[in-house]
This record gives sequence, structure tokens and C-alpha cells, in this order.
Amino acid sequence: MSSVTVGRTVITLAAAGVLGFAALLLWPAPESAPRLGGLPGPPTPALDVPAPASLEREPHLAMWAVVEHPATAREAPGAGAAVARLRTRTPDGTDNLVLVQRRARDGRGRVWVEARLPVLPNGTTGWLPRGALGGYRIVRTHLVVDLTRRTATLTRRGRRVFGARVGVGLPQWPTPRGRFYIRSKLVRYRSSFYGPLAFGTSARSAVLTDWPDGGFVGVHGTDRPDLIPGPISHGCIRMRNSDIVRLGRLMPVGTPLTIR
Repeated sequence: MSSVTVGRTVITLAAAGVLGFAALLLWPAPESAPRLGGLPGPPTPALDVPAPASLEREPHLAMWAVVEHPATAREAPGAGAAVARLRTRTPDGTDNLVLVQRRARDGRGRVWVEARLPVLPNGTTGWLPRGALGGYRIVRTHLVVDLTRRTATLTRRGRRVFGARVGVGLPQWPTPRGRFYIRSKLVRYRSSFYGPLAFGTSARSAVLTDWPDGGFVGVHGTDRPDLIPGPISHGCIRMRNSDIVRLGRLMPVGTPLTIR
């Protein structure tokens, strides 16, 4: 073992090494000093990111999406028989859209979306490839038409914001009951018959299937406000012109529609 003589004190180099190492352990180092081995300590994070939390879906929230690519809706995600073939445009020339229900993955990991479809029979749903749809958009409105009371009520976040008396279909051309959605907002049909504004819906007449564009049910004005409320139409929902204009300010496309 090597040693060195200082005056009369002999300290072995090995002992000096041990003492020096012990001194390093016992002597408090400044916060800026690097740790042993020359590695700096971990930096303090500038942003404290919390653990992800699941979001509960709002009870009055609905989602819709535009059909950006022609697609076939199927009975199950990536499987089953074809339910309907959807185009990107409606017969009225507006963007075609669907009301989103839920999503799932098929056996190959691809995402599919179950949607309410504007086809007969009314109430049909089907699974569409997620890639065929645009981004999700949300609404918090809901239009309810009561055929017995002949009323229309719009709610936002569950609170009533609009109400009006309406005209509905005659017995031979009944307004269909069910769960639908507002598919378009139109001014091109502005006239004395349709009034200043019309909403296209996903509801279709089950008896007027030979009509142009397939007998879709609309919500629009009228030139006979004196007949409201009452059974006066071929299935469409008619409002006084002042009421449809007011509804046009409050109700966006994609709004769920319940006819009962």
C-alpha cells in the first residue's frame, strides 16, 4: 500500500480517499451543484399535467357530422349487410349530415360510427366508417312536435326557449312519428306557400314515396295561418311565418327532432 509522509503524520492514500469521500457525503452541497457522477438532478416541471379524467356526456348534448365521402352504412362495425348508401349532398343541394349515436372498432382496429340515417324505414340506424365523416359538431337544442296537441317546442340545455302551434299531416298523409334530426336550413323555397324559411328533416313520408326527393318532411311557414292548428298538410309541419322566422334564429342544423 502506498503512503505519504507529512511532518510526522503518515496517511495512506487509501485512507485519504475514504476520508475525502466521507467528507463529500457529510458536507452540504449547494443546490446548483451537480450530483455524484456528474449528472444533474431532474428539472422541476414547468407544467404539472394532471392524470386524464373521463368526461361524462352532457344529458342535453347531441353530436352530428357531415358526410364528406360517399359511404355504405352497415348493420355492424365493418360487418353485416348494407343498410343504406349515403351521398355527400342532399337532394336540396346542402351538405348531407348524420346524427351520431356512438362509435366502436372492428376486428382490424378501424373506427366506425353508429348514426341515425335519413332513410326509410324511419328510425333506421347504421354503422359508417369514421373516415367518411367530417369532424364532430355539437348542439344542445331539441325540437319536440306533439301531433295530438299540435305544438312545437324547442329546448336548449333542457330549458324551453320556443313554443308555437303547428299544422300537421292529414289522416291520409300522416306526419311520421319517431326520432329524427334537422338536416338542413333552406331559404331557396321562400314563397307564399312555404313561407320565408324551411327546415329539412331526416323524417320521410311512408306514403308519399313517389314524391320528388323521396317525400322528406319539412318544417316551414304557410300562406294559410288561419288553418293552424290543425291537420292541413301532406305530412310536413307548418308554422305561422312569424313563428318559423323566430325558430330560425334559435335552432341550428343537427338539432334532434322528436315527433310524437
